[in-house]
Amino acid sequence: MRYKVPVTTLILWSSPFLIVLAVITSVLYGAKQIDAGTVWNAIMHFDPDNVNHQIIKHSRLPRAIGSLLIGAFLAISGALMQGMTRNYLASPSIMGVSDGSAFAITVCMIVLPGTSSLGMVGYSFLGSAFSVVIVFGLASLIPGGLSPVRLAILGTIIGTFLSSISAALAMYFQISQNVSFWYNARLHQIDPTLIKLAIPFAIIGFILAMVLSKSITLLSLGEDVAAGLGQKTVMIKLLATISVVILTGLSVVLAGKIGFVGLIIPHIAKFLTGADYRKIIPCSAVIGAVFLAFCDVLSRFINYPFETPIGVVTAVIGVPFFLYLIRRKGGGKVEKAA
Repeated sequence: MRYKVPVTTLILWSSPFLIVLAVITSVLYGAKQIDAGTVWNAIMHFDPDNVNHQIIKHSRLPRAIGSLLIGAFLAISGALMQGMTRNYLASPSIMGVSDGSAFAITVCMIVLPGTSSLGMVGYSFLGSAFSVVIVFGLASLIPGGLSPVRLAILGTIIGTFLSSISAALAMYFQISQNVSFWYNARLHQIDPTLIKLAIPFAIIGFILAMVLSKSITLLSLGEDVAAGLGQKTVMIKLLATISVVILTGLSVVLAGKIGFVGLIIPHIAKFLTGADYRKIIPCSAVIGAVFLAFCDVLSRFINYPFETPIGVVTAVIGVPFFLYLIRRKGGGKVEKAA
C-alpha cells in the first residue's frame, strides 16, 4: 500500500529548500550581474573594499530576507483576518490596515522627525490598530456592513482616505520624497537594522497566531458554534487582531505597502491543506514568503534594467484573483462554514 505524504507536511518539510532557493535567486539576479563565487566570498570572506561584496551584504541579502519576512507577515495576517471574520476578501491591504500604518508613520515623521527605528515600529503598530478600529467600527454601524464585498469597499474607502490625507500632509510639510517609500514599496531600500529589530516582534506575532489557530478554526465555523464549544470569541478576536496589527505594522515599516499577498496566499493554503488553521497559518507563512521573494525577483526583469515596483507585480496577480473570488463566492453574505 502506497503511503501518501500530507500536503502540509510536504510544504513545511520543503520550506528550507524553497527559502534557500529564493534567497540564492534573489541575491544572484539583479541590474548588476554577480556570479555565485562572488556571492559565496561576500558571505564567507567579506571585503569592505569590494563593491560587489558591499552590494550583496548591504542590499541584496537584506532585500531577500526582508521579502521573505514581509511575505510571511502579510500571509499570516490575511489568514487570521479571513478566519476570524469569515470574510474571504479580508486582507491587510484591502481592509485599510496597511494604509493605517503608513498614515501613522507619515504623522510621526512630521510631528517627531527624530524618532528612532523602534519608535517608528511603535507608530506603525498604532496606525494598524487605528485603521482596524475605524473600518470594523463603521462596518458594524452600517446595515450589512460586515458582508465580504461591503467590508472590502469600506476598507478600501478608509484606506484611500488615509492615503490622501498622508499625501496632502507630506506635500504641505515637504516630506513627500521621504514618505513615498512607504506608499511605493521599495524592497531594495530595506534597512538591515529594522530587520533585526522586527524579528522579536515577529516571533511574538507568529506565536500568538499559532496559539490561536485552533480557536480561529472554530471561529471560522461561526461565532455561535465557537461559543457553544466554550470559546471566548471576543478575546480570541482581540488577540488575533493584536497579531494582525503586529505583523502588518512590521511589514509596512520594513518596506511600505504591498497589496494582495494577504488575500491570495491564505486561499491557496486553505485549498492545499483544508480548513484547519493550525495548518493554514504555517503553510501561509511559507508560501507567502516564497511568493513575495520570487515576485521581487520578477520585478527586476519586467522592465530590465529598471525595476518595476513590487506592488505592480502583486497587483497584476491579485486583482484578477480578487475579481474571481467575488464572482465565484458572491458578496452578499459572510462565508458559510464548509
